[in-house]
Amino acid sequence: MLFDPARHEPLSPIAWDEDRVRAAIARIVADAEAHYSATTYWPLDPRDLEPGDDPDVPATSLYSGACGVIWALHHLASVGATGLSRSYLGDLETLVARNRAWLHSIGSRDFGAYLGGDVPILMLAFAHAPTNELADRLAALIAGNIDHPARELMRGAPGTMLAALFLHERTRDERWADLFRRTANALWTQLEWSPEHRCHYWTQDLYGYRSTYLDGVHGFVATALPLIRGRDLLGAATFAAWEERIVATIERTATWDGPLVNWRPELHPPKGPPKMLMQYCHGAPGFVTCLAELPGTALDRLLLAAGEAIWAAGPLVKGSNLCHGTGGNGYAFLKLYARTGDAKWLARARAFAMHGILQTEAEEKAHGQMRYSLWTGDPGFAVYLWDCLNGTARFPTLDVYYGR
Repeated sequence: MLFDPARHEPLSPIAWDEDRVRAAIARIVADAEAHYSATTYWPLDPRDLEPGDDPDVPATSLYSGACGVIWALHHLASVGATGLSRSYLGDLETLVARNRAWLHSIGSRDFGAYLGGDVPILMLAFAHAPTNELADRLAALIAGNIDHPARELMRGAPGTMLAALFLHERTRDERWADLFRRTANALWTQLEWSPEHRCHYWTQDLYGYRSTYLDGVHGFVATALPLIRGRDLLGAATFAAWEERIVATIERTATWDGPLVNWRPELHPPKGPPKMLMQYCHGAPGFVTCLAELPGTALDRLLLAAGEAIWAAGPLVKGSNLCHGTGGNGYAFLKLYARTGDAKWLARARAFAMHGILQTEAEEKAHGQMRYSLWTGDPGFAVYLWDCLNGTARFPTLDVYYGR
């Protein structure tokens, strides 16, 4: 089976309601503003605590902490989705210091990480008030992350390669293009060959565990995304070589069930049959989102079959969030709408949006608060709702970092 039915729930038969969607965005933003603290940022949700985390240390990261919430609020304001009662960009150096305290509390020195380190906070600061000193700090962190053994989006070089791409798109400064190409060249040399599967892959060394993840956060397609988005910086011949390897790996790791397709989390599962998941961070939704801008038609059949599998599985029981919830899966439909122009994909994305609103309301009631996080909580879902309103497909901090 391509997915575990116990991880999914029936789609609620609620008609698309633009007014209700706008109201949900406004409610999420207003609630986040009302619960902001200058010292602790936002209330922690127990679901965002990992074993060993100190609940007294404020959550600060782009993935599940204050940086992500600040990014979401200012992004929504920049695109016209909402107004804000104040700016949250005035004391980002304090956020950097607190983020380092958080990293120390979990025994990490990954200051160059994209989803958890200093890089995204400094990127916000650079957008707010660009200086040569900030640019130099960012460049040093990105360069220092090129040989990170994780080789994945959250901590490794693929994440900081994406950061370099966003900085180049904003400034057109060649130093960012050079860092992007240097990172891509290093990743090329680190590719490994699987005789069994006849494809290339990376080994990730993450959290003390060596893996061969394929997914949209820790794996192969998470690395393919910045390569595809930044292909013009690589040049036609270089990207053609990348494209050949990306297509081969995606084709040769797909698991078909009739007309539907999904991908297992790892190329080489550690033991037993692979656990098939259907969420952004592991499974077809992340593959579609990361690969939908690949030029040409080589993967069209796979991407469309993956979209049908996501629809067949239905919304996730883990809520409306982006990483492993209904909003993240819905982004795959928005990507397919952008790629094909077929209105059924937009309709499906909007159906997931309405279901996700119900999930957000139910979770707030069950937990006594909203979930203040970009990738795992309500602000990220608000961005998804905005994209559903506009028929756009810009996954937060993967497709867009600097507003419009």
